[in-house]
Amino acid sequence: MRSSHPILLFLGILMLIDVAAFASPIKSDEEIVFFPTAARLSPDNRQWILPIRAWVFEPEHDSLWRRATLSVLTLALGLDDGAADNEIFRKRARWFLVDNERGKSFKLTIWKDRALGPSQPNGHLQGDITLQRRGPGAEPGSFWLRYAAVLPPGDTRLFRGEALFPGSAGLSVISDIDDTIKISNVTDKEALLANTFLKPFEATPGTPAAYRRLAATGAVFHYVSSSPWQLYPSLRAFMDASGFPVGSFHLKDFRVKDSTFFNMFTSSTKSKPPVIEALLAAYPNRLFILIGDSGEQDPEIYGAIARRHPDRIRHIYIRTVTPETARDARYRNAFAGLPAARWTLFRNGAEIAP
Repeated sequence: MRSSHPILLFLGILMLIDVAAFASPIKSDEEIVFFPTAARLSPDNRQWILPIRAWVFEPEHDSLWRRATLSVLTLALGLDDGAADNEIFRKRARWFLVDNERGKSFKLTIWKDRALGPSQPNGHLQGDITLQRRGPGAEPGSFWLRYAAVLPPGDTRLFRGEALFPGSAGLSVISDIDDTIKISNVTDKEALLANTFLKPFEATPGTPAAYRRLAATGAVFHYVSSSPWQLYPSLRAFMDASGFPVGSFHLKDFRVKDSTFFNMFTSSTKSKPPVIEALLAAYPNRLFILIGDSGEQDPEIYGAIARRHPDRIRHIYIRTVTPETARDARYRNAFAGLPAARWTLFRNGAEIAP
């Protein structure tokens, strides 16, 4: 069971945007979702920098706008008319149809003197909390910290978040989601839509047990994906039920009400490398395993990163969902200059070595 760690001294400086006068507190009909993040040490190693990322919204339970938008969503996704009657679709689509709340602020149980916010038009708000370390030595290991939003008097609801604190050294796993740990069929649009919105999520063979074996060795996890943040609640429920280790999430911004609606399933070649590079920079003394699939550009992205950081990437694992073999030009190009022993193609997670 994860718990707060005594090495933290909650006497820090909240490095957040000042809350403007127009910012307002959380109302009783509004909700908060916290996304799991990962803390990093400051350059002088005296403080932890803890990112907070949250989403403030009002659920649209049965409004006229929700019903109309649900129809628009099925049409835009190319789903048939019966999709709106699919219970799985309604549950997952509801996260795309909430009323995002801008200009919202709230305090946290780990820092009650300043407020986090205001939230942006998409309902998201981000900020860094700086926490003093008790001593200059290396961390004894990785741990998780839980916190919650401080709500107005009389509001007894609990909106809780959690953050990973990786040890100064050790092994980190950066994992894709679609077709890496969850069957999505990204190369087939019709199947992708069905697996995303209409069918129960299904773990790829062997990966939950493989990830648990890695976690048992002390590895920590970062899930980096082009899936939109609106899928986080559904993805998290699936991952918890399947037994995947908890990790930080790094997903894609997406809004139904603007032009990015049409970019839900765009390639991650632009968004994924900067996130991975930031993780490598945040933990300079840790080694990394990169796990992805062949459906999009993971081999090319991971190969380029491994060439830039040959001493940091311990291994690359690619789940094969396309016809190429290890001898084909695609992999020869993607992993050019890397030792053959540093990358592995697999179909079943049992082939991932701890």
